[in-house]
Amino acid sequence: MKNIKLILLFLLSGWTIQAQTNTDAITGEWLTQSKDGSILIYKQANKYYGKIIGGNSEGRKDDKNPDEKLRSQPLIGKVILSNFVFDGKSKWEDGTIYDPNNGKTYSCVIKLKNNNEMEVRGYVGISLFGRTDVWTRIK
Repeated sequence: MKNIKLILLFLLSGWTIQAQTNTDAITGEWLTQSKDGSILIYKQANKYYGKIIGGNSEGRKDDKNPDEKLRSQPLIGKVILSNFVFDGKSKWEDGTIYDPNNGKTYSCVIKLKNNNEMEVRGYVGISLFGRTDVWTRIK
């Protein structure tokens, strides 16, 4: 009987967590882990995107962009998260993240830790080879 109760508790708690993660839960304003940028995540045509809206980028140009024509453009307004789709469970995947500090674009997956924190993992090839930052929601 004790084992049945534990199994039911485990199943119900998992269902509750999954039910609380809605498709648009990542939308809004987020502060990067380094606290040097604020990012607005928004939905467009069933995909999620994020652009720089503030931080230490004021007046800074996208001078590391691999496309020389884009190097004179400001970082404010630059879309750095692109094409994320919700997996129906707990993460947003199949997207990319652009790092304006080195001009490189990486595969990326986003997971909510809770309503106010999310993990943003950029990687090359497979998720094992990458870096995870924790961003905080701006209220």
